[in-house]
Amino acid sequence: MTTTPPGIERVLFTEEQVSARIEEVAAEITAKFRGRDLKLIGVLKGSVFFLTALARAIEIPVKIDFLAISSFGGNSGGPPGMVRIAKDLDEPIQDEDVLLVEDIVDTGFTTRYLLQTLAGRAPRSIAICTLLDRTVRRIVQVPVDFRCFELPDRFVVGCGLDHKQLYRNLGYIAVMDPEKS
Repeated sequence: MTTTPPGIERVLFTEEQVSARIEEVAAEITAKFRGRDLKLIGVLKGSVFFLTALARAIEIPVKIDFLAISSFGGNSGGPPGMVRIAKDLDEPIQDEDVLLVEDIVDTGFTTRYLLQTLAGRAPRSIAICTLLDRTVRRIVQVPVDFRCFELPDRFVVGCGLDHKQLYRNLGYIAVMDPEKS
């Protein structure tokens, strides 16, 4: 029996639920992009686990690239929602069908910034896929094309989401109280 890590209140989505839902979303993506070249762009570090599982379940060939972002502002002294690219893509995306893969879409600020930045590079199309969609905290509306789960306004870890760089490797998504970790 696996021990529950410190601070975990409860499992929100089991490993089986996560796997099944990723398979369902991958089937939708496969159907939409069949016959086209698709590039998955993961947002580091949180999307790595989700992107890997998703890519394996998609039944068409895919290319993969990554970018990393830094958010600042609000509590750190600037206006909220300030984002910059810390690691850019390795390859151009001009005339490609792009699927931006996120671990979580929350306020929408980061996703909007990434959409605008990527759209400026002239892809053929761009869509968003997220493991978790926390619409209750949305400030900026963004078009999420594929989502695995809608999330309540709780702090969660697992499947790439972390607390102080820990818990990303959990196969399930759990509600966590950061004060108890």
